[in-house]
Parts: sequence; structure tokens; C-alpha cells
Amino acid sequence: MKLLYKGPLVNVELLMVMLEKHGIIAIQQWTDPTATDDGDLNRQTEVFVEEKDYERAHGLFFTEREDEL
Repeated sequence: MKLLYKGPLVNVELLMVMLEKHGIIAIQQWTDPTATDDGDLNRQTEVFVEEKDYERAHGLFFTEREDEL
């Protein structure tokens, strides 16, 4: 598995849904697993995808799109 994104939970939830819609399996985990789960949407979370899907996932969400100009 390869790290695709690290950021607040509020962003990760949407990213996970979009990855699933594109057929990319991902897992999420807390950056600090010892912290208490207090429902904080800013809690740092990491998203991992399989290495074979990394380039596609990265391209879908983190590269500029020329057709949007």
C-alpha cells in the first residue's frame, strides 16, 4: 500500500467515496492511532491505495486538468 493523502478527516471522507466510485480500493487510518476518537473532523488521517492504483488515483485528484481552462 502507498500513501496517497494525509489530511483532515473531513477531506478524507469525500476522497474515499470518490476513489470507490472510480473502482480504486483504499484504506484510511488515523495518523496518531493513540489519540482518542472525539469526533473531531480535523483529526489527521492517512489514505493508502494499492501501488498498482497509485498513479491513476494521483492523476484523478492531484494533477491539473487542462480541459478546465
